[in-house]
Amino acid sequence: MLDNIIFTTNIVAPVFLIILLGYFLKRIGVINENFIEINSKFVFNVSLPAFIFMKISALDLTAALDIGQIIFIYAGTLLVYFIAWIIASFFIKDGRDLSVFVQGAYRSNFAIVGLAIIANLFGDEGLGKASLILAFLLPLYNVLAVIILTIPMRKTRKLNLSSTVQEIILNPLIISVIVALPFSYFKLELPSMLLTTGNFLADVALPLALIGIGGSLNIENIKRASALAFSSSILKLIIVPVVLTFFAYLFGYRTMDLGIMFILFACPTAIVSFIMAEAMGCNSKLAGNIVVISTIGSVITISAAIIILKSAGLI
Repeated sequence: MLDNIIFTTNIVAPVFLIILLGYFLKRIGVINENFIEINSKFVFNVSLPAFIFMKISALDLTAALDIGQIIFIYAGTLLVYFIAWIIASFFIKDGRDLSVFVQGAYRSNFAIVGLAIIANLFGDEGLGKASLILAFLLPLYNVLAVIILTIPMRKTRKLNLSSTVQEIILNPLIISVIVALPFSYFKLELPSMLLTTGNFLADVALPLALIGIGGSLNIENIKRASALAFSSSILKLIIVPVVLTFFAYLFGYRTMDLGIMFILFACPTAIVSFIMAEAMGCNSKLAGNIVVISTIGSVITISAAIIILKSAGLI
């Protein structure tokens, strides 16, 4: 057991220490809101797409792509989404709160926190497979977010299908996947100069993203967080990963595949949920509280679960 605790600490601690570093750098004034905003744009538009391209282009696509696993992840995400929506609608009457609650419960920060943990846990092979899963997951997340942030409001806002499709297609992360797939399938290699440049950009993606998450956290908000924020976070961090990982086990997933799926479902709520809630007139304060609570809480929940799964020989 002690070996598994040390193993897990070495896997999880570096990820959250960098988040903590970002938080303290913001507190002491080394970075500010302007840095965080520019950093987020750089990571989203440049370094993270480069990271995903480099990982997928190096994959053996026929070995990495598991359609059954993608279907399971889609089914699990949709079940969480609709069950959370149905149950919450009985207790939450304000559409602004309902929208944020549901988004907080299903939308995982897999692109940053998840990939960082998988990098430590499974190396490049796990990263490549996780990046491929992310390519399928991002469109689903975005479509579900627009729906849940629109329908419960039922005011003047309407679902703009064309702009939603355009946003999904032009997502830099999805574009990077599309561009990388031919390189993976045909086993094409970049020229040495471009390969080195791509690796430089890829290497800074996750550290910068994690620092940005830390700088965005406002721990003081936890003192004023509502029961809805804690309820959504508990659903996201405990109930969802426990149930879906158990079913993944029943479906025969083990070792790296099971570990990737667990991390996907167990990651804290993505910061983009706050951005979208604010942009679409929902309760952005509640969204921010869910992000903070789930990010801090995931240190404990993910660590405890990895120890359990490792001790049971499942990952």
